[in-house]
Amino acid sequence: MSTNYELIADLEREPSFLAKTFRDLPVVPIVILSVIIFAAVFAPFLAPHDPEYASLADRNAEPFWVSGSTGEFPLGADALGRDVLSRIIYGTRISLLVSFVAIVTGVAIGGVLGMVAGYVGSHTDEFIMRLCDISLAIPYILIALVAVIIFGQSVPVLLAILAFSTWSAFARQVRAETLVLKQLDYVSLAKVAGCSHFRILAKHILPGVVNTIVVIATLRVGAVIMFEAILSYLGAGIPPPTPSWGSMVSDGRDYLPTAWWIAFFPGVAIFLTVTALNFMGDWLRDKLDPRLRQSV
Repeated sequence: MSTNYELIADLEREPSFLAKTFRDLPVVPIVILSVIIFAAVFAPFLAPHDPEYASLADRNAEPFWVSGSTGEFPLGADALGRDVLSRIIYGTRISLLVSFVAIVTGVAIGGVLGMVAGYVGSHTDEFIMRLCDISLAIPYILIALVAVIIFGQSVPVLLAILAFSTWSAFARQVRAETLVLKQLDYVSLAKVAGCSHFRILAKHILPGVVNTIVVIATLRVGAVIMFEAILSYLGAGIPPPTPSWGSMVSDGRDYLPTAWWIAFFPGVAIFLTVTALNFMGDWLRDKLDPRLRQSV
């Protein structure tokens, strides 16, 4: 009988702090993103070599674990003798910079237009939503290739293309949330009290859509990083010799049979970053949206 009581007590015992942490928090994505941010901030101290320094004598040098390697380049060197690890570390800065600028611009433009469309309605809503449809239909990869031919390959051109490719996702969702929020009692009371439209949008509508904006922003960061990598791979992204993960994959595609590490490790960095951000977005969606919170 005592054994049964002990078994019941063990089942009712609360889980350990470590178990609750792994259950309630996305520990692995947080660790991955923390490492990426740390590498971006302290890149000059972490990179073993200058990422742009080329030495043809070390071209396609093998990683440290390959037999015969000198170990000078931990993840090997590319076709110009540049250290792959150093270029990956410095490439995190480009990925974070590009995603930050694109997401902030998308939030600023899409969030404002979405709230205005949902709150004002009528012809204003129709006009903004048609602009959104047009933006979603634009082939931005083709636009990027044309822009590079006209303006040249540069970071400002890339940032502008990425920024204008993100706002529509925010606008559509924020509009849908605003259509619901403007029907609530506290918004109606604010109108009766004589509050201006700007005050209603800033004080009553905006706090209600912040959760949605945060979740979309987290999910869109991974898409922006992938888009930048694709453009760099096609030669319409970050201009050389500035290191970026997409351009590194592009540089290594011709050497896959003989020097696979040139393209493999930047590809792994892209995969881990995008996957971690997607997991973080899913977790934030479950935590911030009460309709999607998972029962514990």
